[in-house]
Amino acid sequence: MRKKELKLVVTFHTTADAMAMEKACKENNTPGRIIPVPRAISAGCGLSWCAALDEREEIITMMEKVGIEPEDLHECLV
Repeated sequence: MRKKELKLVVTFHTTADAMAMEKACKENNTPGRIIPVPRAISAGCGLSWCAALDEREEIITMMEKVGIEPEDLHECLV
């Protein structure tokens, strides 16, 4: 079992938004991966984007650049 670490978790309004995030991140070499939304977070969609906390600004900048609107950004153990 992996040790849980404090991570940035980006939630989305819809599954389509989460899938668009995954595609945009791959195209822009933005770090992170799709994960199920952690139980501690309530979200409109069952998928979220997980990345290291220090990558927060890079991820926010990329989302603004491609027009992806997050539901929320969380810091939680994943």
